[in-house]
Amino acid sequence: MYIDSHCHINFPELAARMPEILAKMADNGVTHALCVSVDLPDFPQVLALAHQYPHIYASVGVHPDYEDTPEPTVEQLVALADDPKIIAIGETGLDYYRLEGDLEWQRERFRTHIRASRITRKPLIIHTRSASEDTIRILREEGAAPEAGGVAGVMHCFTESLEVARAAIELGFYISFSGIVTFKSAKELQAVALEVPLERMLIETDSPYLAPVPFRGRTNEPGYVAHVGEYIARLKGIPVEEVAAQTSANFFKLFNVKEAA
Repeated sequence: MYIDSHCHINFPELAARMPEILAKMADNGVTHALCVSVDLPDFPQVLALAHQYPHIYASVGVHPDYEDTPEPTVEQLVALADDPKIIAIGETGLDYYRLEGDLEWQRERFRTHIRASRITRKPLIIHTRSASEDTIRILREEGAAPEAGGVAGVMHCFTESLEVARAAIELGFYISFSGIVTFKSAKELQAVALEVPLERMLIETDSPYLAPVPFRGRTNEPGYVAHVGEYIARLKGIPVEEVAAQTSANFFKLFNVKEAA
């Protein structure tokens, strides 16, 4: 049993093939998936998918890369998260790679999501790229860690250093690996994955992006998360069943989801 802890199956290239996408999930032993929100205008599609399919869950949030989109307020996020199929706040965080200039608006948006997470008691889905120092700093300042009154969350599609992973784990966060970890060029990331304890790990596709080997370059989909799990097992030298079971248990624990759903 695998769980895709981060996908975007509401995006057009996947939504148009939903019966096939769900069938491939079943064929690959992928029992649940979390469809992650990236902006408020498209949030109704994300929520509709979660309500249509019992094994699909959703988040609410606005991605840091989306500059020209309605800005969320804490009150909005809290209200939209008041649904049993919404199990997380995000995707949120910081991205200094794609955007330049004065990015204070990005940092304020990030703070808004953390505050909504603290109120709703729903974990954060964090995107960070070329911004790890500020990401960790703001998580600390806003009290995202459980010991500070937050509920932590997951560092999704992790590509940062082991030092950043350890800092996130100290704050109570899980580390999620995507298909990137299977790439031959990802030696540094593979070294990080080797060190991250399985008890603090999730796996994901981030589909329709970043398809794992042997599908690299194609449209990604939730069923392919099995290949991420299999690679992690080979990397760590442990049974694939152990990776599948532990990462699934981590998902249920972090997002407070009942396994029988």
